[in-house]
Amino acid sequence: MKGQLYLVPAPLDFGCDEATDLQAILPLGTLRVAAGLSHWVCENAKSARAYLKRIDQVVPLCQCIQAMELVELPREVHKKGDHHGGFDARYLLQPALDGHNQGLISEAGMPAVADPGSSVVRAAHDLGVSVVALVGPVSLLLALASSGLNGQNFAFVGYLPQEASARIQRIRELEAFALRSGQTQMLIETPYRNGVMLQALLQTLKHNTRLSVSSQLTLHDAQTISDSVKNWHHKTVAMNNAIPAVFAIGR
Repeated sequence: MKGQLYLVPAPLDFGCDEATDLQAILPLGTLRVAAGLSHWVCENAKSARAYLKRIDQVVPLCQCIQAMELVELPREVHKKGDHHGGFDARYLLQPALDGHNQGLISEAGMPAVADPGSSVVRAAHDLGVSVVALVGPVSLLLALASSGLNGQNFAFVGYLPQEASARIQRIRELEAFALRSGQTQMLIETPYRNGVMLQALLQTLKHNTRLSVSSQLTLHDAQTISDSVKNWHHKTVAMNNAIPAVFAIGR
């Protein structure tokens, strides 16, 4: 019999903040399943081991971490995306074909959602391996729910262009569609560029457009600020430029 592929969500602290109580963020059932897996496909082996070490403090692992099989997704998947160039992830699922349950894990949040891993999920379906998504934090949905923007009609557009004029043009396109259709537009930026993105949004969006910015959700310093751009200009927001953030615009 084939094993199953479990999508294991990770804390939004990238698995490294041992002060965070895992049981306050993830259900015990998720931790128990994760503790029973010895074969993993991961985004980063170092952070995956740190996360497994924390799980072991709640639910003993089925074997020591050193004996587990942790295979990282290829570097090109991180740079170009899972489906750019037709990456074939089927070879990563050999343990499942041999009857072992496997875990798929990213550095933070749900794998394959605004994170690498969807190619592995697609390969599992192609190979007839059952896919089971476990319960845990998904930053996009947490940010949307916290924003007050339209949660019935929304889109995630990923990253915006880095070049300034192209980024401004893209912001204007997203805003025009959001205001015309009512569809919330959600985007992310890599850490250390949060401040640049926030300033670009505030300088480009119309005063009555609503902007929401969320970071560190589920953690002790979680923050969501949602207001009109006009009111944003009167706020003094201390934004940690080193942490991921989710931006949302709408009406």
